[in-house]
Amino acid sequence: MDSQQFSVVFTELMRCLPHLSGQQSETLRTLLERDGPLIQCLAIIEERGARMRQCPHCAASRIYRHGMSAGLQRYLCLGCRKSFNALTGTPLARLRLREKWLPYLQCMIDSKTVRASAAATGIHRNTSFRWRHRFLADAKRQRKVPLQGIVEADETYRLESQKGSRHLTRPARRRGGHAGRRGITSEHDCILVARDRSGATVDFVTGRGPVTKNQLLACLPKVLAADVLLVSDGAAAYPAFATAQRILHEAVNISAGIRTRGAIHVQNVNRYHSHFKTWLTRFNGVASRYLPNYLGWLYGRDGNRISTPASFLRASLLMDGKTLSQE
Repeated sequence: MDSQQFSVVFTELMRCLPHLSGQQSETLRTLLERDGPLIQCLAIIEERGARMRQCPHCAASRIYRHGMSAGLQRYLCLGCRKSFNALTGTPLARLRLREKWLPYLQCMIDSKTVRASAAATGIHRNTSFRWRHRFLADAKRQRKVPLQGIVEADETYRLESQKGSRHLTRPARRRGGHAGRRGITSEHDCILVARDRSGATVDFVTGRGPVTKNQLLACLPKVLAADVLLVSDGAAAYPAFATAQRILHEAVNISAGIRTRGAIHVQNVNRYHSHFKTWLTRFNGVASRYLPNYLGWLYGRDGNRISTPASFLRASLLMDGKTLSQE
């Protein structure tokens, strides 16, 4: 059924509504409640479709409506002659069971595990795992940038994990294992977090071992305003980075027991580190390659930035806020 035929049927349905019996009206209400999540999901997807101005295949601007498919408007590009819908080119393309997307996103807002989310929505646990990371693929990039004013930056470390990998690059460890040597080594993932005093936060998994000046240069310049005051601990990489970028820098000597000097401290970012590590324990181990997704997930939950399934879906479709590439 094309859009014109659908409009005719819808108009006829609206004309008949006042003449429905009580039982017929109740049946219609029940059907609408049952299909409510699907209707809302399709409406949000079509919001993105209404904003599309070019073909996702060839970037041509001559696109036209081209019928309906699975409840979504399709478009035809006159440049490459390919058809597409609002999900084409996104991580959510070709995902099925759209009536379960919003209930599943509510499970993510509640920080449920893969298996608990699968049980709550009636999908397979493998589907639950795949959906989690599809929905987070773009949502993790929705950040308020650049950071302004006083910006705290500090890193935290987590033992590298190859959970789920079929081809380990090292001998297997028991869950909750320890590094082979004391201190921060190449067995630890470095998680860099920068946070300004308004709560705007960016994070990066910079690699293994202690953070370096070159890693800071690869991550921070694109997210810092030119006039920021960067505050860090005593790590040598930060003053070297600040000199290279010609920005103001202050450090607190935590190793000497000096944690604050008036407004100069990194307590906000350290509190964020603690919150992240505590929240992460419910998932019983997270592979290193998925850490950026979980950092983005926490950021969305932090401060109720993503507080409803609808806002989560919009974030997954890059419909709200600015984006930050973390690839």
